[in-house]
Amino acid sequence: MAQTAAQAAADKKAEGVVILDVADQLVITDAFLLASAPNERQVLAISDAIQESLLALPEKAKPVRREGERAGRWVLLDYIDIVVHIQHTEEREFYALDRLWKDCPTIPFHDRDLQPAESGE
Repeated sequence: MAQTAAQAAADKKAEGVVILDVADQLVITDAFLLASAPNERQVLAISDAIQESLLALPEKAKPVRREGERAGRWVLLDYIDIVVHIQHTEEREFYALDRLWKDCPTIPFHDRDLQPAESGE
Protein backbone atom coordinates (compact mmCIF):
# COMPACT_ATOMS: atom_id res chain seq x y z
CA MET A 1 0.00 0.00 0.00
CA ALA A 2 2.86 2.40 0.83
CA GLN A 3 4.53 1.66 -2.51
CA THR A 4 1.29 2.33 -4.40
CA ALA A 5 0.79 5.62 -2.55
CA ALA A 6 4.42 6.63 -3.13
CA GLN A 7 4.11 5.93 -6.86
CA ALA A 8 0.90 7.96 -7.05
CA ALA A 9 2.72 10.86 -5.36
CA ALA A 10 5.68 10.52 -7.73
CA ASP A 11 3.32 10.46 -10.72
CA LYS A 12 2.06 13.89 -9.63
CA LYS A 13 5.64 15.20 -9.39
CA ALA A 14 5.90 15.10 -5.60
CA GLU A 15 9.32 15.99 -4.27
CA GLY A 16 11.33 14.04 -1.71
CA VAL A 17 9.12 10.95 -1.60
CA VAL A 18 10.26 8.86 1.38
CA ILE A 19 8.73 5.87 3.14
CA LEU A 20 9.78 5.48 6.76
CA ASP A 21 9.34 2.23 8.68
CA VAL A 22 8.05 3.47 12.05
CA ALA A 23 6.62 0.12 13.22
CA ASP A 24 9.25 -0.30 15.96
CA GLN A 25 8.70 3.26 17.23
CA LEU A 26 4.90 3.56 17.05
CA VAL A 27 2.10 1.13 17.73
CA ILE A 28 -0.48 3.12 15.78
CA THR A 29 0.99 2.65 12.30
CA ASP A 30 3.66 0.77 10.36
CA ALA A 31 4.92 3.43 7.97
CA PHE A 32 4.97 7.13 7.22
CA LEU A 33 4.95 8.31 3.63
CA LEU A 34 6.45 11.79 3.31
CA ALA A 35 6.15 13.89 0.18
CA SER A 36 6.18 17.58 -0.61
CA ALA A 37 5.21 20.08 -3.28
CA PRO A 38 6.00 23.75 -3.90
CA ASN A 39 2.39 24.99 -3.85
CA GLU A 40 -1.00 24.24 -2.28
CA ARG A 41 -2.64 23.17 -5.54
CA GLN A 42 -0.03 20.49 -6.12
CA VAL A 43 -0.26 19.30 -2.48
CA LEU A 44 -3.98 18.76 -3.03
CA ALA A 45 -3.44 17.08 -6.41
CA ILE A 46 -0.98 14.64 -4.83
CA SER A 47 -3.46 13.94 -2.03
CA ASP A 48 -6.24 13.25 -4.54
CA ALA A 49 -3.98 10.98 -6.62
CA ILE A 50 -2.97 8.93 -3.58
CA GLN A 51 -6.57 8.52 -2.47
CA GLU A 52 -7.64 7.46 -5.97
CA SER A 53 -4.80 4.95 -6.36
CA LEU A 54 -5.46 3.31 -2.97
CA LEU A 55 -9.19 3.13 -3.72
CA ALA A 56 -8.34 1.31 -6.94
CA LEU A 57 -6.52 -1.46 -5.06
CA PRO A 58 -8.34 -4.81 -4.86
CA GLU A 59 -8.92 -4.20 -1.13
CA LYS A 60 -10.07 -0.56 -1.68
CA ALA A 61 -8.21 1.36 1.00
CA LYS A 62 -9.99 4.47 2.27
CA PRO A 63 -8.45 6.85 4.81
CA VAL A 64 -9.99 6.66 8.27
CA ARG A 65 -8.98 10.26 8.83
CA ARG A 66 -8.07 13.18 6.57
CA GLU A 67 -6.79 16.51 7.77
CA GLY A 68 -5.50 19.69 6.19
CA GLU A 69 -7.24 19.47 2.82
CA ARG A 70 -8.88 22.84 3.22
CA ALA A 71 -5.62 24.79 3.64
CA GLY A 72 -3.51 22.60 1.36
CA ARG A 73 -0.30 23.22 3.29
CA TRP A 74 -0.04 19.84 5.05
CA VAL A 75 -2.45 17.06 4.20
CA LEU A 76 -2.49 14.00 6.45
CA LEU A 77 -4.16 10.79 5.27
CA ASP A 78 -4.45 8.07 7.92
CA TYR A 79 -4.87 4.56 6.50
CA ILE A 80 -4.06 2.82 9.84
CA ASP A 81 -1.19 0.78 8.31
CA ILE A 82 0.36 3.88 6.74
CA VAL A 83 0.06 7.57 7.47
CA VAL A 84 0.63 9.85 4.50
CA HIS A 85 2.05 13.36 5.03
CA ILE A 86 1.94 15.62 1.97
CA GLN A 87 3.48 18.94 2.88
CA HIS A 88 4.12 22.25 1.23
CA THR A 89 7.90 22.55 0.79
CA GLU A 90 8.06 25.28 3.45
CA GLU A 91 6.20 23.12 5.99
CA ARG A 92 8.44 20.17 5.24
CA GLU A 93 11.54 22.24 5.92
CA PHE A 94 10.10 23.82 9.07
CA TYR A 95 8.67 20.69 10.72
CA ALA A 96 11.48 18.41 9.46
CA LEU A 97 9.70 15.08 9.94
CA ASP A 98 12.60 13.46 8.08
CA ARG A 99 14.96 14.62 10.81
CA LEU A 100 12.53 13.86 13.63
CA TRP A 101 12.23 10.22 12.50
CA LYS A 102 15.82 9.87 11.24
CA ASP A 103 16.44 6.80 13.43
CA CYS A 104 13.75 4.86 11.59
CA PRO A 105 14.81 2.81 8.58
CA THR A 106 13.55 3.82 5.17
CA ILE A 107 11.64 1.45 2.93
CA PRO A 108 13.14 1.59 -0.57
CA PHE A 109 10.97 3.27 -3.18
CA HIS A 110 11.95 3.49 -6.83
CA ASP A 111 9.83 5.60 -9.14
CA ARG A 112 8.85 3.29 -12.01
CA ASP A 113 9.12 6.20 -14.48
CA LEU A 114 12.79 6.66 -13.60
CA GLN A 115 13.74 2.97 -13.83
CA PRO A 116 14.22 2.66 -17.63
CA ALA A 117 16.40 5.78 -17.80
CA GLU A 118 18.66 4.56 -15.00
CA SER A 119 18.99 1.03 -16.35
CA GLY A 120 19.83 2.37 -19.82
CA GLU A 121 22.87 4.28 -18.61
